[in-house]
Amino acid sequence: MLKQSLVSYLIRRYLRFNKTQPFISITAILAFLGVSIGVMVLIVAMALMNGFDKEFERKLFIMNYPITMVSASFNRPNEELLMDLEKNFKHLKFSPFIQIQALSKANESIEGAMVFGVDFERESAINPVFNEALLSTQHTFKERLGETYKPEPFQIIIGKTLKEQFRLRFNSNLLLIFTQFSPTAINLTPTMKRFEVVGVFNSGLIAYDKGYIYTTLEALQTIKTMPQGVYDGIHIYSKNPQKDIIALKEKYPYMHFVGWWEQNGNFFAALELEKRALFIVLMLIILVASLNIISSLLMTVMNRRKEIALLLTMGASTKEIKKTFLYLGNVIGVSGILVGAFLAAIILFALANFPIISLPADVYGSDKLPLDLSLIDLGAILIGSFVIVFLSSYYPAKKATQIDPLQVLRNE
Repeated sequence: MLKQSLVSYLIRRYLRFNKTQPFISITAILAFLGVSIGVMVLIVAMALMNGFDKEFERKLFIMNYPITMVSASFNRPNEELLMDLEKNFKHLKFSPFIQIQALSKANESIEGAMVFGVDFERESAINPVFNEALLSTQHTFKERLGETYKPEPFQIIIGKTLKEQFRLRFNSNLLLIFTQFSPTAINLTPTMKRFEVVGVFNSGLIAYDKGYIYTTLEALQTIKTMPQGVYDGIHIYSKNPQKDIIALKEKYPYMHFVGWWEQNGNFFAALELEKRALFIVLMLIILVASLNIISSLLMTVMNRRKEIALLLTMGASTKEIKKTFLYLGNVIGVSGILVGAFLAAIILFALANFPIISLPADVYGSDKLPLDLSLIDLGAILIGSFVIVFLSSYYPAKKATQIDPLQVLRNE
């Protein structure tokens, strides 16, 4: 008990501002501030990186679908296969589609487009962006025309960016020029058809909002002269696509399945590499700040050589001296970590609840600053900081135990 009180007394004594050697105390304060700022910046940066990663992942997950089935041979997915899928995988949701490339033209403006023919009811069950647009269309029909909306063959739902660029409105006509060619007496001519705009979706990503167009299955079956009940592929919604895709491949080996993570693997690998690099770089801030802890403790040891020697001759053990400086460095570093974490919490709360920073939604996919601090990242930051602080305190503490009391007292 007495020994513990000695260690506590010395820590409180050495933490006081040293008027005779102010630079020692200033170095300790700088170490405290450096660790605090480093931890704060690292937590906020990781929350931002995770937030943007999750936001892009959510958008790409919605627009690319968890799993897509396409034909691996000449056998295309059909109505019979769709029924079999729904029978064998009742926990999954399916939406058959037909796709074709086209040019969308309004006045003198032309844009490339990927046109999807879908079953509106099935598609709305697996695509929340499309579902929101369909609900808006149903509301518009009810409000303006006083009738329930029923999809007609040559009606389309377009993206918000394309609508604004072409200045389209409800019931406007949009000309689509397809890559499907029709033979004439002289040459081949592209198939052209005017579609009626009945809805607008907003994914938050400009590439999709400009390039994706949804219409009915019947429309594209007519354009591509495909028989009814035959599709280009089937979009599949799964809560655990990595697991379900294995079961699907085993059940239907003659079909080809693509997961959304396979379509965007390079993109997310780059984001993960960037996140790791940022973590390492910002952790260096804490490492640099810990050098001030080493400097402060070493200067304290050198300044208190006579006092340490007297303590050793009066019965204090080297273990107590080591604990004193080890705990002293940890008090400076750990308090800096806790203050940094507290400041980060305040900043994240302010960013999440107040419009301090506004982002262009067409660039970042959201007008709000996305924040998502995972427990794994928070744990890695705190544990890494504690390890750096502990190692920074260990060397000066060990150095303090190597003082020779007889040599010091003889010279001083």
